[in-house]
Amino acid sequence: MESELKYVDLVEQPISMHPKKFALWLFIVTVVMVFAAWTSAFIVRQAEGNWLDYDLPQIFWFTSGIVILSSVALHWAYLSAKKDNFSQLRIGMSLAVILGICFLVGQWFSWIALVDSEVFFVGNPAGSFLYVLTGMHALHLISGLIFLIIVLISTFRYKVHSKSMDTMEMATTYWHFLGGLWLYLFMFLLLNH
Repeated sequence: MESELKYVDLVEQPISMHPKKFALWLFIVTVVMVFAAWTSAFIVRQAEGNWLDYDLPQIFWFTSGIVILSSVALHWAYLSAKKDNFSQLRIGMSLAVILGICFLVGQWFSWIALVDSEVFFVGNPAGSFLYVLTGMHALHLISGLIFLIIVLISTFRYKVHSKSMDTMEMATTYWHFLGGLWLYLFMFLLLNH
């Protein structure tokens, strides 16, 4: 009888994850697959020839720095939330949102620079790929900004704190992913344009 009780005590608990976090991870995997497909198509199409040689806009360097700073600010906010430091949480969240908006504005100016360099969406596939990759990243970044704004509003309502971190963790995960995705795209474009 005693050995049976020990056996029952040793039963492992199943690994569980919040359903919304699981859905976020599925979405992230989907986005990775889509961008992997586009960058693969970029390489295949480039190898076929008839590829426009162009210089990447210099503002891409600036926007890359902005997205890194935005992730740093968000991580600071995340750590502040874990310590219930509400003033630093709000400052970090606000900085992350402002820097995210600056990144989007910078991307808009990069498209203006591309048009000034006569790199267009239609015409040569090199331009088409560049606009699709940066445009789809910007679209995902807009969704990330909306998420950050929702969390920012929640911080002012004291809904984000050390005992309620789910939305903060999800926003941080998604935003860091988007920053990493941009850095991947930028390095990819630097090496393959």
